[in-house]
Amino acid sequence: MGSIEEETLLLRGQQQVWQLMFGFADSMALKCAIQLRIPDIIYSHGAPISLSQIASGIDSPSPDMGYLDRIMRYLVRKNIFSSHQSSDGGETLFGLTDTSRWLLHDSDLSLNSMVIMQNHPWLLAPWHCFAQCVKDGGIAFKKAHGCEVWDFASQNPEFNNLSNDAMACTNKAIMKAFFLGYKDGLSSSTVQTLVDVGGGTGAVLAEIVKVYPHIKGINFDLPLVVATAPEYVGISHVGGDMFEAIPNADEVFMKWVLHDWRDEDCVKILRNCRKVIPEKTGKLVLVEVVVDEDENENESFGNTGFVFDLLMIAHASGGKERTELEWKKLLKEGGFPRYKIIKIPAITSIIEAYPE
Repeated sequence: MGSIEEETLLLRGQQQVWQLMFGFADSMALKCAIQLRIPDIIYSHGAPISLSQIASGIDSPSPDMGYLDRIMRYLVRKNIFSSHQSSDGGETLFGLTDTSRWLLHDSDLSLNSMVIMQNHPWLLAPWHCFAQCVKDGGIAFKKAHGCEVWDFASQNPEFNNLSNDAMACTNKAIMKAFFLGYKDGLSSSTVQTLVDVGGGTGAVLAEIVKVYPHIKGINFDLPLVVATAPEYVGISHVGGDMFEAIPNADEVFMKWVLHDWRDEDCVKILRNCRKVIPEKTGKLVLVEVVVDEDENENESFGNTGFVFDLLMIAHASGGKERTELEWKKLLKEGGFPRYKIIKIPAITSIIEAYPE
């Protein structure tokens, strides 16, 4: 046996195992708060409220106060809600925090749909296939559901709607951070045309054109995607395949596209981007996660980049989140030897890349 100190340190090691083992408790408690609309109930009162007032707003004739109390206690400890004693020293009053304001159903900046989607059994099932993926390769989502995620979405309208709602709410959050951290990035007179590669139905590009009305936007995606795209002022929808050719533009914009693909696929896409922009003034603007291996867990988004990389194992078909060195290599092979990373208050960063 080792010394008492060594034995004590070993026994303390179990603490992290227990914390990791029950890491799912955070997301389940968060999902519960959203499903019960607790943030909305508190917000509707315009001030911190008591547990009984929260209970009265829940869609149930007789909510269990004991369960509610314990769940709120946990969420307060996680800084999802605030709590303090009422002025008369009686009841505990619960209020919103900067975190729970992102959980309001009717807010333009809400992550509710993403929380609900990521905690749905459909999306959790592939995580149980990680060990099998390590043993024999393959795609986790396909092992769990018998097909890849895009095929699953095309066959399952409920899942497709769940996914679309989640991406829509995430887009709003990321684009708010994008405009805050990239105020002058698209204001140059050299940017007359901008093509959004993999732009879906054009909602993100519409936001960009609204802020920069001098830009002519080209929303580029698969023909079946743009076929359902609504009309936007200043935007034309073009159907095609980014592996074949991309419309000409002064700049190319891509948000969360390359992380879905293997390195060799990304190089093909990047080379096609390189072909369609001016050599001297052209620019590629990526909105992607840049995994920071030196970032402290408690700084900014901490380990979230690493979590997203595991998410890509669970849900993508060979995609990954990349470090700066991995992005540098990829961009150089794709024809963009020079780049700049701009951090914004989001899980993603902006990567500006240039042909020379």
